[in-house]
Amino acid sequence: MKTSVIVQNLKCDGCANTITQKLSEFRNISDVHINIEESKISFNYIKEEDAFLVKETLKKIGYPSIEDENSLVSKTKSFISCATGKFS
Repeated sequence: MKTSVIVQNLKCDGCANTITQKLSEFRNISDVHINIEESKISFNYIKEEDAFLVKETLKKIGYPSIEDENSLVSKTKSFISCATGKFS
């Protein structure tokens, strides 16, 4: 199945690289596509639990969905994730 998540703090290719690398670790997630302009992450999943795992993982690395709080901690995590993605 295919779904999309609109996230906060997605600003550049560094962010996109980190997100792509992190989501590629899940074997039930495929065809990850990131639209930076729309802050939208689309992907295919097998089980509904996998889609929820993606959403939680994004939140943990600083990219909470638009329904979640965007705390200072999330913003800081996204800054670090972005920098990591630029050097990867």
